[in-house]
Amino acid sequence: MENHHKMTSGVNIADYYFGFFKNLRHDSKLDLITKLSESLKTTENMNEVSLQSLFGSFKSEQSADEIIDEIC
Repeated sequence: MENHHKMTSGVNIADYYFGFFKNLRHDSKLDLITKLSESLKTTENMNEVSLQSLFGSFKSEQSADEIIDEIC
């Protein structure tokens, strides 16, 4: 269970996100810290959702061509 906080490439998820957030303004970082802290108070019993589970293919009964035709 030790690897649950790491992405499949071996990169620690905190380091991954830090790459995005390190250049934010100080007030934005403080706001983010506050929101993360608050989320710890309210989500203690929630199941952990993997970031990778949020990405994936679009599921549809339509073929790719039908979807493209519908969009265009």
